[in-house]
Amino acid sequence: MQDSTIQEAKKQKLFLVLCGIFLTNALIAEITGGKIFSVEGLLGIPPANLLIGGQRLDFNMTAGVVNWPVVFITSDIINEYFGKKGVKRISYLTAALIVYTFITIFAATKLPPAQFWLDLNNTDSLGNVFNINDAFAKIFNQGLGIMIGSITAFLLGQLLDVFVFSWLRRKTGNRFIWLRATGSTMFSQLVDSFIVITIAFYVFGNWDLKQVFSVGSINYLYKAAVAILLTPVLYIAHYLIDNYLGKEYAEELSHRAAHE
Repeated sequence: MQDSTIQEAKKQKLFLVLCGIFLTNALIAEITGGKIFSVEGLLGIPPANLLIGGQRLDFNMTAGVVNWPVVFITSDIINEYFGKKGVKRISYLTAALIVYTFITIFAATKLPPAQFWLDLNNTDSLGNVFNINDAFAKIFNQGLGIMIGSITAFLLGQLLDVFVFSWLRRKTGNRFIWLRATGSTMFSQLVDSFIVITIAFYVFGNWDLKQVFSVGSINYLYKAAVAILLTPVLYIAHYLIDNYLGKEYAEELSHRAAHE
């Protein structure tokens, strides 16, 4: 009985830690997703000019892609040990908190700025006249489109990931962890990469379809590459969790999750 109680306590702690990692990185990715950065500029190399779909594309991506890989791998680990119900539970909670976050940020943009704050920040790094309140509002008022696009893409992506992951696990059993994790991520993120940008920046923003296709394609290529590169991390996570929970109990949880 005591061993069972200890195992249950460890299971609950593990779920809380995984949910915390998932939730934190998803929120950070959503908040920073309004910035588009140049990978070539970051690395100090010439534009890539990749030929995709008859267009020359550079590596311009949303800053949110820095954190999304952590969300992908955490989602797969939760699915592995806690099943579809576990992933859906944290996904719905995260979606609700994303809405709450953007509503709070939107309200913050409407608060009247303090004059001393405007005066202290009235020039940029080059000495040009600068209105920090306008900049703050400009950045965060992309929030409505980003929020709607993000929630739609996030939930669709997560539900697709859960479905594909579970389908692959039924086909492969406990073998080929890399296949179900990478396969589900690559499929779900194909949808996610384009939906969020289309809604946020085309429907609610001022992008044209060429920009949507360009950034969406590059984001997806990045996510697909990272999903493959993170495969060893997935195996390391499984090893650590199996040691923490105990091999037999971890396998029991995984078996239960696969047949829920």
